[in-house]
Amino acid sequence: MFLSALLAAAPSPAPAGSLDEAAERAGNAAGWVEENWSTWLNTGLRIVLIAAIALVLRYVIRRALTNLIDRMNRSAQAVEGTALGGLLVNAERRRQRSEAIGSVLRSVTSFLILGTAALMILGAFQINLAPLLASAGVAGVALGFGARNLVTDFLSGVFMILEDQYGVGDQIDAGVASGEVIEVGLRVTKLRGDNGEIWYVRNGEVKRIGNLSQGWSTAGVDVTVRPTEDLDRVRKAIAEAADSMTKEEPWSERLWGPVEVLGLDAVLLDSMTVRVTAKTMPGKSLGVERELRWRIKQALDSAGIRMVGAVPLQSEGESAPDLTAGVSAPSAYASATSPQSLATNPIPPPNLTK
Repeated sequence: MFLSALLAAAPSPAPAGSLDEAAERAGNAAGWVEENWSTWLNTGLRIVLIAAIALVLRYVIRRALTNLIDRMNRSAQAVEGTALGGLLVNAERRRQRSEAIGSVLRSVTSFLILGTAALMILGAFQINLAPLLASAGVAGVALGFGARNLVTDFLSGVFMILEDQYGVGDQIDAGVASGEVIEVGLRVTKLRGDNGEIWYVRNGEVKRIGNLSQGWSTAGVDVTVRPTEDLDRVRKAIAEAADSMTKEEPWSERLWGPVEVLGLDAVLLDSMTVRVTAKTMPGKSLGVERELRWRIKQALDSAGIRMVGAVPLQSEGESAPDLTAGVSAPSAYASATSPQSLATNPIPPPNLTK
């Protein structure tokens, strides 16, 4: 009885057919691997080669751009202390502009190289790229509509930097704000206002730019004198003041042209205005105007030419006029205790309680 139970529990021997099927499957798998291993090897080597070339190319191009930016900054620093550097080169402006351009170029380079390498790797896996590219296009359009303000600011900043419309240290009028540029970014420009405030201006909101620090500036001064003055004497006094100014430092460097007397700008019954202009270094017109007014005023006083609103000249021995002569005598009504003021007070109402 026990022996029969053991015989019943023992596994039956495997049929010969199952062993043959396993051997056949193993042979088929080995044959399939033998047939496709070369394809796998070619695909793997192709992927490794694409990735290696992309990484090396990205490193070489980014390194070249970095060296180019560093060379531009070194050339700007080399002329920073010279007179030419003070007139034409702003080291901080050149540095920020070159760094911004370098950042944009490096980002674009990385995106193009790595994106192309990723598509080539997917193509090596025999993946159909048409649906993927179509989905990426739709996603890009949706992202563009959702972040259109950001894209507008970025593109405007790129073109502003590439075209060098303004830079650090420039005095600009951006329409929405005006002041001195302290930082130029791809999305926002920072301005220092006249009262010290800092304006953050989005590049996409700037519709016009008035740069007061490029090229040259014009200093204009209006000299208003009495209509009875001799114009030749006025012109001569202004010319002497301008000539002495052009020969002194630092005005000889800030003046980029002769001081010109354009002539009469306005003639009225009680005054006439002489217009004086000069071409100056960019951003230095205000200081030149102040100094020119100072010197012209001194020259006119020395020549005895009276300006409108000035006190008339007095001859020697003549006493100074009494400034209170034209003032009327005080009125009696100005004192609250005078009889005239008391008489004008209203009559009090009668007391009805008596």
